[in-house]
Amino acid sequence: MNRPTLDPARLTWRKASASSDQGACVEVAHDVDWVAVRDSKDTGRRGLTVAASAFAAFLEAAKTGTLSNTP
Repeated sequence: MNRPTLDPARLTWRKASASSDQGACVEVAHDVDWVAVRDSKDTGRRGLTVAASAFAAFLEAAKTGTLSNTP
């Protein structure tokens, strides 16, 4: 699957509702197949684009505490 170039201006970015207004947050935007992640302090960048399935697996591992630092 080819990684798309997502236009940050055309995406709907969101951050956690528990985040503060200090600007030190991670924001995410998604479409059907891809998730873009960016730093809220640098909104002019496209962000990191990953497959939606990989992002879902990351979130599940983070929630369950099964993240590993080995490749």
